[in-house]
Amino acid sequence: MATPETKDRSNRDRTYSITELCREFDVTPRTLRFYEQKGLLHPARRGWTRLFSYRDRARLQLILRGKKVGFALEEIKEMLDLYNLRDGQLTQLRIASTKMRERLEALRKQRVELEDAIADLERTVVVVDGMLKEREAAIPKAAAAG
Repeated sequence: MATPETKDRSNRDRTYSITELCREFDVTPRTLRFYEQKGLLHPARRGWTRLFSYRDRARLQLILRGKKVGFALEEIKEMLDLYNLRDGQLTQLRIASTKMRERLEALRKQRVELEDAIADLERTVVVVDGMLKEREAAIPKAAAAG
């Protein structure tokens, strides 16, 4: 019977094809090749075939999460590359924490700005709809008078 530790070790040895990762994460092969070109992913090669490691899969997951919340690829790469410093991930975690807090603050500010824009637009729609209703009501009167 496989223990969780054995299963975890076997998962870490597993490789993934570009097709498997594309399907799992709903991305295109072009996206994976782009991330590879930018140095975010490092698949092994067997001829023309790219073989993505467990680590590449984990990095892809983090890349997509980072992009979802608005991090630039350069910022994501910087945070991921700090994993290799061999300091128990202290530097990586400190920098990631700082960047995440900054991004969180930027998103909160953006939310306030969006809420203001939505309120302005809602008020404008009411005004425009009122003007439209007045004009549409005036058309039958003008047609009947003519």
